[in-house]
Amino acid sequence: MSDEPRSDEVELDGEAPDDPGPGSAAEVVIPEVLPVLPLRNTVLFPTLVTPMVATTDRARRIVEAAADGDRLLATVAVRDPSVETPGPDDVYRVGTAVRILRMVQNPGGGQRIWVQGLRRVRIEEFVETEPALRARVSAFAPVDADPVEVEALHRNVSRMFLQYAESADVSEPVTAMVQGLEDSAALSDVVAANLGLPVEDRQKVLELDDVRARLEFLSEHLAREQEVHRLEEEIREQVQEELSRSQREYVLREQARAIRRQLGEYDSPEEQVEELRERIERAGVPPEVAEVADRELTRLASQPPGAMEAGTIRTYLEWIADLPWSTESTDTLDVARAREVLNEDHYDIEKVKERILEFIAVLKLKQDMRGPILCFAGPPGTGKTSLGRSIARAMGRKFARISLGGVRDEAEIRGHRRTYVGSLPGRIVQNLKRVGTRNPVFMLDEIDKLGSDFRGDPSSALLEVLDPEQNFSFSDHYLEVPFDLSKVLFIATANMLDGIPPALRDRMEVIELPGYTEEDKLEIARQYLIPRQLEQSGLTEHAPEITDDALRRVISGYTHEAGLRNLERELGKIARKVARRVVESGETAAPRIDADDLHGLLGPLKFEPEVAGRVQIPGVSVGLAVTGAGGEILFIEATRMKGRGRLKVTGSVRDVMRESAETAVSLVRTRAKDVGVDPDVFGISDIHLHLPAGATPKDGPSAGIAIVTALVSLLRDIPVPPDLAMTGEITLRGKVLPVGGIKEKILAARRAGLGRVLIPADNVKDLAEVPSERIAELRVIPVERIEEVLDHAFGPLGGV
Repeated sequence: MSDEPRSDEVELDGEAPDDPGPGSAAEVVIPEVLPVLPLRNTVLFPTLVTPMVATTDRARRIVEAAADGDRLLATVAVRDPSVETPGPDDVYRVGTAVRILRMVQNPGGGQRIWVQGLRRVRIEEFVETEPALRARVSAFAPVDADPVEVEALHRNVSRMFLQYAESADVSEPVTAMVQGLEDSAALSDVVAANLGLPVEDRQKVLELDDVRARLEFLSEHLAREQEVHRLEEEIREQVQEELSRSQREYVLREQARAIRRQLGEYDSPEEQVEELRERIERAGVPPEVAEVADRELTRLASQPPGAMEAGTIRTYLEWIADLPWSTESTDTLDVARAREVLNEDHYDIEKVKERILEFIAVLKLKQDMRGPILCFAGPPGTGKTSLGRSIARAMGRKFARISLGGVRDEAEIRGHRRTYVGSLPGRIVQNLKRVGTRNPVFMLDEIDKLGSDFRGDPSSALLEVLDPEQNFSFSDHYLEVPFDLSKVLFIATANMLDGIPPALRDRMEVIELPGYTEEDKLEIARQYLIPRQLEQSGLTEHAPEITDDALRRVISGYTHEAGLRNLERELGKIARKVARRVVESGETAAPRIDADDLHGLLGPLKFEPEVAGRVQIPGVSVGLAVTGAGGEILFIEATRMKGRGRLKVTGSVRDVMRESAETAVSLVRTRAKDVGVDPDVFGISDIHLHLPAGATPKDGPSAGIAIVTALVSLLRDIPVPPDLAMTGEITLRGKVLPVGGIKEKILAARRAGLGRVLIPADNVKDLAEVPSERIAELRVIPVERIEEVLDHAFGPLGGV
């Protein structure tokens, strides 16, 4: 047939029936109530045999129920094809009663059935809507008309349809059937079914009970089709006549010229200019860019052959032509699918996933939304970079990435001006050209490691890139025309926020990715790291069984990190050693790896628990710090010697921490009696504070209460409990002030196996960011004053 009708309940099968002609249906009695089968984009007519495939569960239920009974159905067309499950208000009230002639199981799914149209029926009322539609129907016959007039219309429609069939895709059995039909009502149905009418016109023919009116309607449509066909033939003949020999030669010359352009060969500078002009027009550049390009094209056309400036202009125009000024990838705005992709690639980090899903949901409601500027901050190895690729995959966007670590030249961002030899656009524009769309997910990796020198400050150049109020007209020094970056989803990554200039950080929405606990690493290793390493080592068929005890030993004894990189390296080392054993021994059974096997695979433990041993000595306390690798425990050691009350602080300590140590000493001296310390000891002793790992710079006030605790422990000769860590700034009045990085510090204490953590009372609100299951075995104690800190460290001190 000329159209491709489809149904939400069934599909019309393209296979023609053995006998497409009308069958004997006059003796069939139409019941008062029939099942109703809605059809989308098609109308069935009486007398015709039509093959269909029932593809949905509802259609199969209706067909099977009818097949078990009298094999009769009522088919009706759906008014709006976009309705997924049509109800009584979604279908026409006139349809066709059909009889199921044959039903077989379709190998590709569904049921293939052949139905014969019986009579027109009118739906009086629906008696049932679930689980399927059933309605009370009444059959109606054609209205009698003047037989002479009907006969004339019959012959005219038959003749015109046969003429139409010669130029249209009408099957031979259908034309033979039309030639042999004597029943005018049957003729009107066969012609209407094969004429390629819209659904609305087919429905109109179905609803007409006057045979004469049907034939008149079809005569008008056939006459219009003949006139259209005649005009098409005239136009075709005119075109053929106009395609003279000279025109054919012109076409051949153009084809030869196009081939030369593809090879980079041009007959003249004019051809080169025209080719660039066409490429720029196809790129869909904005009007202001088109004006600049047109001016440069004029300059290029005026350059003499071989001029050096011509090459510079041509390179510039090629950049203009190749940029995605109007090309966008189609976003996948399915929130459920995006969640599935993010969960498939990354464990936990629900805060990041929720933010991306919110962006997709808003973008679905507001198509012209500007892309957000996100910054993922967290220790190395927590999945920040790979998360950007997952976001691009979840949204169906292209992915671009540039590493900003060590970048010191502003031209890396904005490009070089064209006055320099060999100048190019910046890396932003270069990557947009590479991905070919103007709305990629663009990752700015290691943004906290940007540098600056005499060549400029790249972070200042990023201020325009990452400002939604400005980046819709970003100007690269090389292009010197505005480019719209507002559709780009920028994602920056950083290990430490302190290295990002305040103005740049203010333009980004910071989402922190904390380090992982031992339980998190265990789960991630099971779901992601081990399968990946086994596949890379060729052990998919000889996958070893690594016990939980072995994994925990690898996590705690062979790695010491907030992220996962070293853990994956150790697992890769295990996989490679197992692969060697399998090859050398020829064993096919999967080996089992327990904690006791790790010494032979990875060597001796690299990290031993040291908190208990180091804190059992008076004068040592455990503080908490945040570094580029995440949260860390920080030992603070204090000792004294004969002297004159001087203070010495070592361990690569910077100014803020040094002042914090001086404040702690002053506080202990002023309250010496209250904390059980001899006040005279300060006049005859020098105090030395040391923070181990001297190669690592240390700064910040958060070790204040830990320094006070170490001093009191030293001067009272009482060790600090080995399960206790603390963080908080101290004042001369003994008040504990809030500090930053609470989440990372608590996770560090959890990784170190500590039992209690003292934090400032004003930081209790930050605990909401730490999932409770991660610190289930850790007791977090808020404190407001130094007296509370010392009570938890040494017990009541009497009078404090």
